Amino acid sequence: MSFMMENFWTKLQPGAFALAPMEDVTDSVFRELVMSVSCAGKLHLLFTEFTSVDGLCHPTGRKAVIHRFQVTDSERTLINRLKIKLIAQIWGSDPEKFYQASRIIADDFKFDGIDINMGCPVGKVIKQNTCSALIGQHELALEIIDAVSKGSGLPVSVKTRTGIKVHQTEQWIGQLLQSGLSAITLHARTQKMQSLYPAEWDQVALAVKVKNGINPTIKIIGNGDVDSWEQGTELMNKTGADGVMVGRGIFANPWIFSGEEREREIHEKTDLLEKHISLFDKTWGSSRNFSILKRFFKIYVNGFNGAAAFRAELMGTQNAGEALRAIEKFRFVSSGNPDYSSQSAL
Repeated sequence: MSFMMENFWTKLQPGAFALAPMEDVTDSVFRELVMSVSCAGKLHLLFTEFTSVDGLCHPTGRKAVIHRFQVTDSERTLINRLKIKLIAQIWGSDPEKFYQASRIIADDFKFDGIDINMGCPVGKVIKQNTCSALIGQHELALEIIDAVSKGSGLPVSVKTRTGIKVHQTEQWIGQLLQSGLSAITLHARTQKMQSLYPAEWDQVALAVKVKNGINPTIKIIGNGDVDSWEQGTELMNKTGADGVMVGRGIFANPWIFSGEEREREIHEKTDLLEKHISLFDKTWGSSRNFSILKRFFKIYVNGFNGAAAFRAELMGTQNAGEALRAIEKFRFVSSGNPDYSSQSAL
């Protein structure tokens, strides 16, 4: 087991912004891409994709999940330059496996902390008694937190929701605060709400009130429907949260942490798309399915004449080379042939 690391959470200043852990999204490539268009002091926390402790603890399964913890040299350079903390997120239900997985993380990787997923509402994980199924399971939740802390020596945080079918914020957060946690990220929805209803940020304010009465040193990060820097700052001011986490909002605007609220030019969008494709290909090659990239195309290809036709062409590509050639074709044709840009609506 590694020695006890300094707890960075204790030095985190109010007004922190985080990029949420997202499945098949927040790999090393996308994290680097977001940092490349972020301004120093605007983004403070990054998380890995959520990773199964069962997989990490299984000799064969580890090979299938270990890529989730990959950090490229170029990403590490940006992390150091921007002074961002990178946190590994894990999920499961067995405290012993959490302990073993945490030892692996501490011994084999260079993360600043470990985050436990107690919030994902997807049915297939709930059936395994994991993630948001842990809400309200007081003893098991505390066991898991204790196992991660002892196994890793790293600062431990939890990402969770307000309840199962109804808000249980006061009781649930009160229970979590009895552990050795350093921070809680609260998605302001219940498990049942998933992402189908607006986030209810009054529950974040309630969580802050509860923690101030029990342990004011623990950080509360609010999450849910944050789609701009200004909005996130307003929500922190309104609720008293120490920070906010951006999830789906990054799909509407990868430049959220740039410090510039403006509509991006077409060339900025296509340049960032090109960078994303090239970096994905360089990092993963054929080891990850190219189709993973297709969920990102709408991030960059929107808001201009010809976007729909260009996007359709990109969706038909089968590899990085084809996608890069499609970008070059779009640049050439749209700059020299006005008819191309008018053949499709947005």
